[in-house]
Amino acid sequence: MHSFLLSFVVLGALGLTFGNPVELNRRAVTPISSAELASFAPYTQFARATYCDGFQTWTCGAACEANADFQLALAGGDGDDIQNYFVGYSPSLGSIIVAHEGTDPTQLESDLTDVDVPLASLSSTLFPGISSAVQVHTGFQDEHALTANAILGAVKSLMSSKGTNKIVAVGHSLGGALAELDTVFFRLNIPSASISAMTYGTPRVGNPAWAALVDSSNVNFKRINNEDDLIPIVPGRFLGYAHPAGEIHILSPGNAVSCPGDDDATDADCQIESVPNIFDGDILDHLGPYEGISLGTIFC
Repeated sequence: MHSFLLSFVVLGALGLTFGNPVELNRRAVTPISSAELASFAPYTQFARATYCDGFQTWTCGAACEANADFQLALAGGDGDDIQNYFVGYSPSLGSIIVAHEGTDPTQLESDLTDVDVPLASLSSTLFPGISSAVQVHTGFQDEHALTANAILGAVKSLMSSKGTNKIVAVGHSLGGALAELDTVFFRLNIPSASISAMTYGTPRVGNPAWAALVDSSNVNFKRINNEDDLIPIVPGRFLGYAHPAGEIHILSPGNAVSCPGDDDATDADCQIESVPNIFDGDILDHLGPYEGISLGTIFC
C-alpha cells in the first residue's frame, strides 16, 4: 500500500497555529435533515464496495446487495499499486457511478510514518487549460492518472448507451481524494455532464487555488466527515493545503450539519474547529459509521 498517501497526518498537528484568519461575520451551519442523511446511503455503500472482494463481478456481499440494480461496466485495481475502482450505471439513481477505494484503514499505522506531501501543478494532458497556480498533492495526482483515461472512456460510453449525463464520483479516504480530482477532470473533459461527488473522510487534496477551482466548476460536491476523524484536517493548512466547500459534519448518529465556505469555517460544529489538531482526533472515526455504514476491508 502507498505509505505516502495518508501518512502526512503527523504534520497535521502543526496546523493548530496556522490557517485562515477568523471571519468577522461568522456564518452559521445548517442542520441536515434525516431525509437528506438517509439519501446518502446508496453512495456510502458504493464507497464501501470498493474495499470488498467480489466487486469486480458485483458479488461483494451486503455492500453490493445494497445497490442490487447496479450495472457494472468497468472494474480494476489491485488494492496495492492501483487502488480498486469501478464504473457503472445505477438505474435507481439514474446516474453513472465512479467509485475509488481508499487507503485501507488497517494500514494507517504504517502510513503515519511518512511526511512527503509535495504540491505540484496539474497535468496539462489530463487537466487542459488549468493555470499552473492550481496545485494538488503529487501522490494523489499520480494515483489518479493511473486510471483516469480508462475511467473517462467508460463514462463516455455509458453516457451514450444509457442516455444520461449524470455522473457521481464517490470514495472514502484516499478514494475521496481521487473522487475530488474526478470532479474537475470530468468537468474539463465532459463539459456537458451533470457532475456530483460524495466523499467520506477525505484529506485535503490541493492548495486554495484548487479549492476555488472545485468551487467554481459547477459541481454538486459534498465531503462528509464523521465526528472526530482526524484525516480531514491533513495535510495541514500551513503546508499550503485547503478544502473546497461542501463539508457535511456528522456530529453524532442522526445529527449532522452543513458547514459554510471553504476550509475556513469558524463554527464549533465544523471539522477544523472540533478537531483543531490530530491529538484531538480519533482515527477510529475515520472508519465511520457514516449513518450506520462503516468503511474499510474489515466491514465487508
